[in-house]
Amino acid sequence: MRTISPAPTTKHRILVIDDNPAIHEDFRKILCGDRTSSSKLEAQEAELFGTAPLLGGQSEFEIDSSFQGEAGLARVYHAIQEGRPYELAFVDVRMPPGWDGIQVTPKLWVADPYLPVVICTAYSDYSWEEMFARIGTSDRTFILKKPFDREEVLQLAHILTARRRSRPPEFKPVVGGADVPASGAASEVMSRRLQEEMAELRQLKRE
Repeated sequence: MRTISPAPTTKHRILVIDDNPAIHEDFRKILCGDRTSSSKLEAQEAELFGTAPLLGGQSEFEIDSSFQGEAGLARVYHAIQEGRPYELAFVDVRMPPGWDGIQVTPKLWVADPYLPVVICTAYSDYSWEEMFARIGTSDRTFILKKPFDREEVLQLAHILTARRRSRPPEFKPVVGGADVPASGAASEVMSRRLQEEMAELRQLKRE
């Protein structure tokens, strides 16, 4: 399988797929607003990822918007054609009248098998078990509950984009989804490592 590597630019490219314009504005305020102040959290992120400090230790993000799943999939294909694939996608579960987030996520992985996807939900359309039964369990899939916690959004964005960019070309992540069974052991290890990193960052933030 061909590996699609993000372009070596300073800003991390993120796609938000949500039918609510206000949600897009929330992500822009959190990820693209003024974050110049330094903190222990930012210093720890730089140490974890071995990256040069940006915005006092933080990364910069470029946000693109799609308001339906179909349009979001088209953006992912277009980004690949541009040679600037997305490093992370935040995808809403409920987006009438088109595809919902559970329907569009496997299609995003057909376009870009290594794209991390954070599924955002405020509804009980799908249980945790139903969601992962349909999209598989792997280190590419995460759940974010609405209303968003600012620190959690920042942590997910920093950790997942840095991980995506730092993967060597020969790295082969676990592929799990509706059509391909997940490799349970490997995916659980990767997901557990991410959760441990996020827990450590939250502890530093509280201190």
